[in-house]
Amino acid sequence: MSRWQIEYVHGDAGAFHRRELPGDAAAHVWIADLSRPAVALGSAQAAEDLDVEACRRQGLDVVRRRSGGGAVLLVPGEIVWIDVVIPPGDRRWVDDVSRAGWWLADVWVAALAPWIEAEAYRGPLVGTAWSRRVCFAGLGPGEVVAADAKLVGVSQRRTRAGARFQTALHRRWRPDRVADLLSPPRPDSPGEFGCVTALDVDEQVLIEAFLNELEQS
Repeated sequence: MSRWQIEYVHGDAGAFHRRELPGDAAAHVWIADLSRPAVALGSAQAAEDLDVEACRRQGLDVVRRRSGGGAVLLVPGEIVWIDVVIPPGDRRWVDDVSRAGWWLADVWVAALAPWIEAEAYRGPLVGTAWSRRVCFAGLGPGEVVAADAKLVGVSQRRTRAGARFQTALHRRWRPDRVADLLSPPRPDSPGEFGCVTALDVDEQVLIEAFLNELEQS
């Protein structure tokens, strides 16, 4: 029997982001099953960072998450989005925010081992010219890299009810589309976002690999 309460959540990105922490003593896994594409702004990000008309033309919802960072493009079938929630007092809990997600990055590294050699990033926050506006253009402690390219992005929200780690892995990374969604100035080349890698493995296979490793954490 799983030590985690696992839930597949079907619906739109906005509703998924608005979910409240359970506030119980259990550890939860929420797996997003998106009903339609969206672009998610960080909690403190300016709405003006996005070209709203461009988002509308591409059929994207514009939503806001409660964790920090820049915008993330969320396309069903192109991204694996798994949130992990732990209560205060959980043995994985770490008070130091910069170290709090290291254990979860290790889970992802182990889960991805059959397909790619990855490692947990434990260094300082790495910013770029675009990282304030685009999440995957920067790198933070507790995220996952492969050959120095960002593979799994992580953000977190902490309250008295617990910590929610939001993790995302692109099965397809489309920097040109991301650039088109930004309000001017836009990058001259999508390559300006920096090194990001995608992993084109079946979504459910990736999820099952992650859950198997999570049980060992």
